[in-house]
Amino acid sequence: MPNALVIVDVQNDFCEGGSLPVAGGADVAAAITEHLRTHPYDHIVATRDYHIDPGPHFAAVPDYVNTWPAHCVAGTPGADFHPAFDITKVEQIFSKGAHTAAYSGFEGASPTGASLGSWLRSHEITHLDIVGIATDHCIRATAMDALRHNFQTHVLLDLTAGVAEVTTVAALAQMSDAGVHLTGAPVLRA
Repeated sequence: MPNALVIVDVQNDFCEGGSLPVAGGADVAAAITEHLRTHPYDHIVATRDYHIDPGPHFAAVPDYVNTWPAHCVAGTPGADFHPAFDITKVEQIFSKGAHTAAYSGFEGASPTGASLGSWLRSHEITHLDIVGIATDHCIRATAMDALRHNFQTHVLLDLTAGVAEVTTVAALAQMSDAGVHLTGAPVLRA
């Protein structure tokens, strides 16, 4: 059963010190690097927010539901992968959100324009492990889309970080109810 690891948005702006930090983001970056050393996958890909002009996704006074502070602006250090995340094993990067809000990695495209779903299908992948940031937003959206694309989907909770406890708990329930396999223990933050 060909499998792939999908690493979601392990970027500077989503880790401590970034413009939209998630507590524990840097620890997740380091833990993913260690996971890559000890767990073989047929394919490894990463997604990233890479905003050029996402319109109303950015707001001077964000509501943190539909609008957010500026983050992961293309070409800035905040959009770079966190230095604790070793990307040398990543085969392909899928950028999302250039001109609109984008939460799911399946909304992203490779430099050649391939979607994440088509790339995974072209590599005959059937099983996905999903890790990264943030459990309650981009991990949830990516996992739900993975199910819609008929992949057997696992979220490795030990390798994720969520924004807030209440939204993370809700996201875990939604994913579990939909059929996403959740493994490990989530790190919940108030």
